[in-house]
Amino acid sequence: MSSNQVVSNNEVNVRIRVRYAECDAQNVVFNARYADYADIAATEYIRALIGDYNNLLNAGFDNQVVSMHIDWIASAKFDDILNLKVSLHHVGNSSFTLLTQCSKVEDEHNLPIAEMKIVYVVVDNTTFKKSPIPKILKDNFIREFSIFVNQAG
Repeated sequence: MSSNQVVSNNEVNVRIRVRYAECDAQNVVFNARYADYADIAATEYIRALIGDYNNLLNAGFDNQVVSMHIDWIASAKFDDILNLKVSLHHVGNSSFTLLTQCSKVEDEHNLPIAEMKIVYVVVDNTTFKKSPIPKILKDNFIREFSIFVNQAG
């Protein structure tokens, strides 16, 4: 994995199992599925951060993806158990970046598979114009937590 630094003391680890439909003809996870994995991780991170996503919407805000970058280190295959470790990488005036490190869980070791970096911009949920990061996010970005979510079955 890269030497990217996180800017907070919080993280969420999400375990998922690779499903057959996520694999391509080469019997590996299709590259576009990693965007899905990053979205799953981001959803759980936001849930840990502020609870129900509707809390952000009810405060008058939403977020939109403006950039996604994926680096692959190895391949995941059908039925692999993956760990998605997501943490806050950067906070700007109206945007924030989440870093998701995807690894294969094998004999209780995590073997690096991919790293996804997604930049979100905060918008007013009525006008969809860019907005400064609201208090509901700012106050919670600095909270310390480590949460494990098992969706692997």
